[in-house]
Amino acid sequence: MGDKNRIYLFDTTLRDGEQSPGVSLNVEEKLEIAYQLASLGVDVIEAGFPISSPGDFQAVKTIAQKVKGPIIAGLCRATRMDIDRGWEAVKYSESPRIHTFLATSDIHLRHKLQISREAALEQAVEAVKYARRFCPDVEFSAEDAYRSDVDYLAQVIEAVIEAGAGVVNLPDTVGYAVPEDFGAFIRTFMERVSNIDRAIISVHCHDDLGLAVANSLAGVVNGARQIECAVNGIGERAGNASLEEIVMALYTRKAFYQKETGINYQEIFPTSRLVSSMTGMLIQPNKAIVGDNAFAHESGIHQDGVMKERSTYEIMSPELVGVFKSNLVLGKHSGRHAFNDRLRQLGYNLDENELDRAFVGFKETADKKKEINDDDLHALVKDRARAVPERFRLDYLQIIAGTRVIPTATIRLAIEDKVFEATATGAGPVEAGCHAIDKITDIYGKMIDYKLQAVTSGKDALGEVTSRIKIGENVYNGRGLSTDIIEASIKSYVNAINKYYYDLTLNSQE
Repeated sequence: MGDKNRIYLFDTTLRDGEQSPGVSLNVEEKLEIAYQLASLGVDVIEAGFPISSPGDFQAVKTIAQKVKGPIIAGLCRATRMDIDRGWEAVKYSESPRIHTFLATSDIHLRHKLQISREAALEQAVEAVKYARRFCPDVEFSAEDAYRSDVDYLAQVIEAVIEAGAGVVNLPDTVGYAVPEDFGAFIRTFMERVSNIDRAIISVHCHDDLGLAVANSLAGVVNGARQIECAVNGIGERAGNASLEEIVMALYTRKAFYQKETGINYQEIFPTSRLVSSMTGMLIQPNKAIVGDNAFAHESGIHQDGVMKERSTYEIMSPELVGVFKSNLVLGKHSGRHAFNDRLRQLGYNLDENELDRAFVGFKETADKKKEINDDDLHALVKDRARAVPERFRLDYLQIIAGTRVIPTATIRLAIEDKVFEATATGAGPVEAGCHAIDKITDIYGKMIDYKLQAVTSGKDALGEVTSRIKIGENVYNGRGLSTDIIEASIKSYVNAINKYYYDLTLNSQE
């Protein structure tokens, strides 16, 4: 990390991002996102918090084993037990990092940790020294750094660098900072810490005041060289600094920042959509860079200007970030080759099994829709190609519902090579269908969140349902796609049950 003009992107989508309320990813989903982050070109993937659960440990370990290119980091508290567990997970990576943290603000030391400044300093130094026994790449984070006493924090930074930390992260953990002050905060340590040149200073800003990106960029102006961020800005509470906004600010205003990143810009949009699909967190239409309206112009004056010269109202091209529109329309007579060719143009390189599943979904949809566009294709790939193994598959659905009729659903599920059928009632057609599925599977889920959105426009639009289903103590994200919104809803419930069964199978093998 020697180039002074190079900004390193530390992606925490799979750790802090997964801590977003309602988000729960299984190992396969995390691995899929990690592969895409590698394609995007992030420098560091924080794959999880290994000691927090067996599932998180397995996810970090699997990503370390399989994903090549980026540094793979695991988060650990400043204890030997955490660091041991973290190293067990990340040691398989070609470039592992142990990321250990301890709070340094008096608020945290008094009320949460109930230890003195002196004890915290000693614990931080010991943790870094211990981590260095395993791994040459160690990062230390001073939790709640921005609200810490400056003199004390300077002492901590100098001590952990001396102990062997190659990266020191100074986060605005609660999103309290404003850009001018946060920039001065970073500059203070660049000037006061005697051995600061031996480490990379990192920033990790939360968005509680909507200033995470601005604060992170202020940190860069004042000497920070690593930015910790998440795709779509997901994360605890109001979220993290948005990776795509950070990257495009540095690119678009390169003359001002004079910094480089290693990002493959055309992977920004596909990465955003994958994370949205996997987490079930929809992207607001006016979201910068990746929202549906980011490159839309409705005003007549704006439309006229863009048609004459794009730069009148666009400071970046949609193609640069991976937003492509094609005049090629696929339909029910389109073949597998044309289908695969278009997927490749959209950035998908599917293996044979994934392509087979996606093509089956394409043909089923093409029988219901006259034309299939790019948005439909994105949805189909997410729905079919990258799903967990289907223990349970919806084979047949019949709904009876009306204003004066008790909603009744008859469901037929295929389980391996057998078909089972049940009928149930409910307050509505979706609940009736879920009850019928419960009867067949003997797995009882509780729907705690439900979102429906149209993938495209028109009466025959594909409807995409994302739901959160609680089964036992765990919550699973379900996803279903169909031109029939009831069918999409039922498929979403079945998808969540398949994820539950998949996790059950993995746990029984351990």
